[in-house]
Amino acid sequence: MSFLRYKTHIEEGELVIAYLSRENMTPLIVDSKKTYNNKFGIFKHKDMIGFMYLLHPTPELWTHVVPHRTQILYAADISYITTYLDLKPGSVVLESGTGSGSFSHSLARTIAPNGHLYTFEFHEERAKAVKQDFEEHGLSDLITIECRDVCKNGFGVTDLVHAGKISCFSPCIEQVQRTCASLNENGFVEIKMYECLMREHEIKTIPIYTVTDAVNKIKLQQDKKRKRKEDQDEQDNANADSQVSKSKQDPPNLYVSKTPNEVKGHT
Repeated sequence: MSFLRYKTHIEEGELVIAYLSRENMTPLIVDSKKTYNNKFGIFKHKDMIGFMYLLHPTPELWTHVVPHRTQILYAADISYITTYLDLKPGSVVLESGTGSGSFSHSLARTIAPNGHLYTFEFHEERAKAVKQDFEEHGLSDLITIECRDVCKNGFGVTDLVHAGKISCFSPCIEQVQRTCASLNENGFVEIKMYECLMREHEIKTIPIYTVTDAVNKIKLQQDKKRKRKEDQDEQDNANADSQVSKSKQDPPNLYVSKTPNEVKGHT
């Protein structure tokens, strides 16, 4: 299944993303003879329709489920870099450090159908693994990958980019400082540094109670206490509670957001 084109039907041997929640996604190669194990049980591939969502793979989803051979870039960083480099269909891009291929997938979609990505990875096993990913995901025509240490041996290609832009992403301020110093020494201009942060919010609803609702709630609690003191049986209490709840209208809900206590990093 290609990352560049959508299909309406899932076929044998294709890649899908099994979606149970935002925090629980898994890449699967569809095989009617295989099963998928998760915390909810064991599911045959041919029987999963209806219980979970099987999504067409996209670069964004692949970023969530890609096997982490290295640290990767996430959606916030990828979109920011792509925008500020002014990448578009037909662009030619040189990437140093393919890693797990998260960024490469997004680059390929952005520059498609007539652009090209030349990406380099110094680690031989990682280069082989990510090359296989590109082939299986239908991106081989857009991406050329080579096992090469560009810091020592250069890119090995010439006349691909003229008066272009360079983007360097570093997790430590010391690395940023050294990068800026090196760019200055080599004649680069308009050097800028950005920090890209993304904070997720948990959305939930809470009821909005009026003064009358609050008074009725207190009265209901007092009635329950009085009935318990009168030692009425549980069935009478249940019937009384049911009648009270039916007589009241549910208060309107208010949507609120809350930031999580812990923010995920790149590792």
